[in-house]
Amino acid sequence: MSHELWFRTPAPDWFEALPVGNGHLGGKVFGRVGEERIALNLDDVWSGDGPRTLTVPDGPAVLADVRRLLLQEGDRLAATERTRALQGPLVESYQPLADLVIRSAGSATDYRRSLELRTGIVGVEYTVDGTRFRRETFVSTPDQVMVWTITADRPGAVDLELSLESQHPVRPEVAHGTYGVVGHAPSDLTIEYRESPDPIRYEEGRGIGFGVALRVLADGGTVGPSAAGVAVRGADSVTVLLSAASTFAGWSVAPGRDPLVALRSAVEVLDSVAVDKLRERHVEDHAALYDRASLSLGAASDLPTDERIKAVAAGGNDPDLVALTFNFGRYLLMASSRPGTQAANLQGIWNQDRRPMWASDWTNNINTQMNYWPADLTGLHECFDPLTDLLEGLAVSGADTARILYDAPGWVSHHNSDLWRATWPVGAGGDDPVWAMCATCGVWLTAHLMEHYRFTLDVDFLRDRAYPLIAGAAEFVLSMLVEDGDGVLQFIPSTAPEHHFILPSGAKASVDLTSTYDIWLIRELFANLVEASEVLGLESAVAARVAAARDRLASVRVTPDGRLYEWPTDWPPSEPQHRHQSHLYGLYPGAEIDPTRTPEWAAAARASLDLRTDGAVNGGWTAAWLVALWARLFEPSKAAAVIQDYLGRLVSDNLLHRDGDIFQIDANFGMTGCIPELLLQSHTDVIRVLPALPAEWPDGSFHGLRARGGLSFDVTWRNGVLTEAVVRASHAGTHRIALPDGERAVELAAGQQVDLVRTA
Repeated sequence: MSHELWFRTPAPDWFEALPVGNGHLGGKVFGRVGEERIALNLDDVWSGDGPRTLTVPDGPAVLADVRRLLLQEGDRLAATERTRALQGPLVESYQPLADLVIRSAGSATDYRRSLELRTGIVGVEYTVDGTRFRRETFVSTPDQVMVWTITADRPGAVDLELSLESQHPVRPEVAHGTYGVVGHAPSDLTIEYRESPDPIRYEEGRGIGFGVALRVLADGGTVGPSAAGVAVRGADSVTVLLSAASTFAGWSVAPGRDPLVALRSAVEVLDSVAVDKLRERHVEDHAALYDRASLSLGAASDLPTDERIKAVAAGGNDPDLVALTFNFGRYLLMASSRPGTQAANLQGIWNQDRRPMWASDWTNNINTQMNYWPADLTGLHECFDPLTDLLEGLAVSGADTARILYDAPGWVSHHNSDLWRATWPVGAGGDDPVWAMCATCGVWLTAHLMEHYRFTLDVDFLRDRAYPLIAGAAEFVLSMLVEDGDGVLQFIPSTAPEHHFILPSGAKASVDLTSTYDIWLIRELFANLVEASEVLGLESAVAARVAAARDRLASVRVTPDGRLYEWPTDWPPSEPQHRHQSHLYGLYPGAEIDPTRTPEWAAAARASLDLRTDGAVNGGWTAAWLVALWARLFEPSKAAAVIQDYLGRLVSDNLLHRDGDIFQIDANFGMTGCIPELLLQSHTDVIRVLPALPAEWPDGSFHGLRARGGLSFDVTWRNGVLTEAVVRASHAGTHRIALPDGERAVELAAGQQVDLVRTA
């Protein structure tokens, strides 16, 4: 059952509802019988009324002050506080759209609710007064509609009342047999962690408008649309089509003012649909991506998903639930990130609150990045496209921010971004620099572009889209490097994201000379620029400057007791078990630390990790990162223990990450991206098959996991022993592949498949 979630009861709340989506339109399906609720979202419905202007009048002077305070006076606390003057406005918040409410009569028995990952269809089956009903919900990418159907095994048994409700002010519109609503998202909104007497504000003629259109088709019976909704009486079966659109016109301009324009666009989509082909076209499109990769771990369980999670929480071992978690993460990325859509945000595309936690924005000091860890690794390269789109917008916006704040060329992106592509440190002077003052978030994001090339070997992508962004980030970094008293190039201001250090006075500060996190990022950026230049045959001035600067950067250092420094001075950390492992970036997702190639660094990373995790209580995305870190250190038992704790404590009954009343989807994506590190590693010049297989997974197989260099692997093992390994190549090349019994060189032609191991 590693491709299906199922339950014996409806979802008790929004967290437990089952997600559907096509990257643009999303829904959470509760599966209720008497009053079904499908909570809707549209990826470009956010608060705000267009891009804001960054009005920091004296950014370069503030930067000079910060550098003086650090380099000349050694005053970290004053430097930290001075950076507040660089903060611009807070980000806007991702919004709910509306709810589709479907009312029917009767009490249900013999109930079953499911999400079939291979088809992307939520099914609900039940019996009312002897009549068996089946409902299906899916969101089509080819046809850009949500589809809800109900069938009955008795003619004329379907009676329904359908309506649209919204937390935003909306008004109904009915025309030509179509019922819909139009409205506006808030024009001004105070982020959830700030107090305000009037936090959600709607102003006529401002804000993103939207329209939601509903068309109901019935076999038999009658269908009556009105301003109150749609009434269905005596039908044999019903198909409901839902489309939505907004007046968002691009991140750099104000949105359109007339929501009726959005509604007309939504109706045009409904008019274009061939109803009899909807399901077939959806399943074909969905399966084409989903079937590219899968994971199976041992025997499948036929128990409901929620019961399996409870069993794991009680100490049970359920490897198949780990496989389901992996497969579910791929489903979620397909549902929240498709070509032409916004990138998956902190909650993918699913949000029920007008003031969601952390704005449900893009948080770029790990969370956005973690969302895309599984994309190339699991064959979902199309799903990566929205991240590239996001970066291209950030680079345009970030060029203005780099100039205004730092008088620097290139582009910068700090900790938070939103639909309007904010790139500055947010907070308007009121946020702690520990998270706001993170000027290398764009640098980290560009690493994904180079990794995308390494998996796909798409030279056109590297030349046309990736290289300009990487070069722009490098220009910015080069301009920000300044000499310290020893002639070392320092990136200032620098932080270890979200982590304070304790000064001798007892005060907490966060801004310093180059942190280890920033050293890893800058080293990687410079190496990526050189590699990309070589692949493309380019000789550029920025590449020459990078080559000259690399050897003058601050170095990664090990403390006398064997840990990696986190800051240039071994300051006491404010939280020894802090959730960010930023100083270990070189281990994962970076590739500079490796037990066989850099054993001293690897030992220091292990010592740092042991200290950080000693007695720690993990959060969701923290757990995902730890799985990959332990995998890279060849510590499968520790990674398996983290996964066990995560599944027993940090997921809803539907496997979506949940920590109290907090939902962040990065944990789901992170787990799907990090579990494969136990099974296949390709970040060095040797591809490792089953490098860190947990003993808790004695039997299993995976299909379609990707390795850098354009390779795809299918692998099976039994009783912990590799029994089958097949490699396929999209491009010609020679590769070193390490199997459990030794290493071999394999030469492959484009399109060739080779059996590395096959046990009869």
